[in-house]
Amino acid sequence: MADETPAQNTPEAAAPLSTLPNPTETDSPSVLEKEDPSPSSHVAAVSVSVTESVSTTTAEKEEQTPPPQEPISLEPDSTDKGLGEEALPTLAMESESEPAAVTEKEEAPTAPPEETVVISESKLQQPPAPPQQEVVTESGSLAAMMEKDEEGAPPELTAASTTTTTTTTTTAQEEVTAVAEEKKAPQNLGSFKEESNKESDLFDSERKALEELRQLVKEAIDSSLFHSGSKSEETPESEKKQEPKEVSIWGIPLLKDDRSDVILMKFLRARDFKAKDAFVMIKNTIQWRKEFGIDELLDEDLGDDMDKVVFIHGKDKEGHPVCYNVYGEFQNKEVYQKAFSDEEKRMKFLRWRIQLLEKSIRKLDFSPGGVNTIFQVSDLKNSPGPGKKELRLATKQALQVLQDNYPEFVAKQVFINVPWWYLAFYTMISPFMTQRTKSKFVIALPAKCAETLFKYIPPEQVPIQYGGLSVDYCYCNPEFSDADSATEMTVKPGTKQTVEITIFEKCVIVWEIRVVGWEVSYGAEFVPNAKDSYAVIIQKLTKMTPKDEPVVSQSFKVSELGKVLLTVDNPTSKKKKLLYRFNVKPFCD
Repeated sequence: MADETPAQNTPEAAAPLSTLPNPTETDSPSVLEKEDPSPSSHVAAVSVSVTESVSTTTAEKEEQTPPPQEPISLEPDSTDKGLGEEALPTLAMESESEPAAVTEKEEAPTAPPEETVVISESKLQQPPAPPQQEVVTESGSLAAMMEKDEEGAPPELTAASTTTTTTTTTTAQEEVTAVAEEKKAPQNLGSFKEESNKESDLFDSERKALEELRQLVKEAIDSSLFHSGSKSEETPESEKKQEPKEVSIWGIPLLKDDRSDVILMKFLRARDFKAKDAFVMIKNTIQWRKEFGIDELLDEDLGDDMDKVVFIHGKDKEGHPVCYNVYGEFQNKEVYQKAFSDEEKRMKFLRWRIQLLEKSIRKLDFSPGGVNTIFQVSDLKNSPGPGKKELRLATKQALQVLQDNYPEFVAKQVFINVPWWYLAFYTMISPFMTQRTKSKFVIALPAKCAETLFKYIPPEQVPIQYGGLSVDYCYCNPEFSDADSATEMTVKPGTKQTVEITIFEKCVIVWEIRVVGWEVSYGAEFVPNAKDSYAVIIQKLTKMTPKDEPVVSQSFKVSELGKVLLTVDNPTSKKKKLLYRFNVKPFCD
């Protein structure tokens, strides 16, 4: 029986949120990464096993199939295209050498299995055994290179370690399908890389433009141009003799230190490093901020009616704060009316949106090597669409304000749950976008939302409604926080995957496990090392449906050494994303 006694987080569970490393598929929250020069007794307790079997459901179907009474010659049917075939186009804005739109297609295997290959992976294996019957396609993306570097890092040992056993059934036709899917999938979703803000990394022309902009700003400050807005012949003589006042934007002085240069570089990049145009933009932004009352807006109470429409939650793998824009909330007529029914309400919504943006920007690090942009996620599920006049007006107004006064604050723009009308709209406007703008855009259909987000955001930072493990801050989850890193895996079609957590001392182990969309069977058991001991069924292998709880949380008191086995059986024809994490605390008799 599972003991549901809550366990406390261990100190080594994760690094602080602001310094989270980029997780890979082989990361485990309870395995510290360091080399132990002396052989440990723990190594003998972990081994890699290779067995030959198929998914439980597949095996049962084969047993129920009666043998033919006489030999039958089977000819391939050219009209059979497989079951459940569905086109899932996923668009990603990439480099000029790659297409802007890529279509992915998930195909169900149609041929009977010809050969069984079992692949076992262990975090304690040095070096990892080469996979059999696998096709690997190299990717030139930044994310792929980072994953490759981290997967090669030497593992470490603690009171618990993990071994992942994957039982697969591979056929020649599946291999061909895998190659085809790999070619169709976007190979470089992380094509855009933020430019360096260090002056030493700039080109000569860029450095010259920065120096020219500094001089223009200095002259404007000395002549009080930013403060007066316009020269007046009636300006008192006493004001003319006053010392020039410091001018700041987002709490950063325009001429003081390296952070000032980061602000100036944003305006320069927005105007293609034309110093005079950038100066005009800065002047207009300062004037707009005065007229809009930004300083007063920061302390203004605008209510919390729109907190579910736009909110900041977690950080991406590079440390950028993530802003979610949930357009489906406007399907609620009451919310829609409060935001857009008349000009006054549209202006209040704009002020609320700008207030959230201003507060988020002031938390950024504007040092040359720091994080000074925001990762944007726009959820278009159940979006009212372009037919709503009030929404179009508000959107146009907001976009104009952001474009004119908040340059270069988007690290990446990911659109999820994209409907057909947005794809058509994007197709029309795409030719008019610069390649740099396109490279920041990623577009994902509903079936690819979680997979797309996981490419950029750690699963433990992704909200639970989008396939991750992060719950709303208003809920109590004493066992785990966003700082407890999770491991992400892919469970291939027709395979059974087992996560082995080897226990080296008495403890209480607590874990969370999730398969996005479920449609798999999940079970957990504890297998003692002692030969005369019996395995303990923590949870019998149970079929999980999309209606079940998205995340299963369980705990177990380990009174003798052994392994906790978490088994996921995927009988479907689709790949499944498996997430899990665990914490360990000492066991007291």
